[in-house]
Amino acid sequence: MSSETEPTAPPTFAEYLDGYLPDDETLLTARTRADELGCPTVVPSVGCTLRFLTATLSARAVVEIGTGTGVSGLYLLRGMATDGVLTSIDIEPEFHRAARATFTEAGFGGSKTRLIMGRAVDVLPRLTSGGYDLVFVDAAKAEYPHYYEQGVELLRPGGVIAFNGILANGGLSDPSRRDQDTLALREVARSVAADDRLMPAMLPVAGGLLAAARLA
Repeated sequence: MSSETEPTAPPTFAEYLDGYLPDDETLLTARTRADELGCPTVVPSVGCTLRFLTATLSARAVVEIGTGTGVSGLYLLRGMATDGVLTSIDIEPEFHRAARATFTEAGFGGSKTRLIMGRAVDVLPRLTSGGYDLVFVDAAKAEYPHYYEQGVELLRPGGVIAFNGILANGGLSDPSRRDQDTLALREVARSVAADDRLMPAMLPVAGGLLAAARLA
């Protein structure tokens, strides 16, 4: 029997991306909370992209649809300006409690976050039109068309809207898929591409991140 060690398989492209800037202890703890609550979270490569976007925009006002346990919100906060405020919307009270713990552990006090419990389709129309630097959508896929319509109205010129998981189920490239989530994702992809107010890009990060900047 050979005593030689079997060669280790190189990481996949996705594994390399997620390991490039690994999570710290606060993020790992937030992911553990998410596992306990059965709450999906953004992978590190998506989180780092969000942090990059908020840093590039020097974002001071950000809306997040889908709070979860604060994983994506923490990435957003870490890229935002020091005087920035994250408004995060979720219908689940236990997610808000977990996210608040995550933000506190990371050193972001209550003045940095505004957690709103409710349905985003009801909350978004009450927010200030044209008052936000970034809108991040990571919630029920079937409602993405509503979030697109309402989210674009919230953006200032130069602001960005981003939809997570736009390619996750492979439905955009599979014409045989006719389920509700796939139809909603197709509608958003078509609408964003055709919207002359926006400059879009489909980013091949994890399950796909559709981002679009609001033109002046």
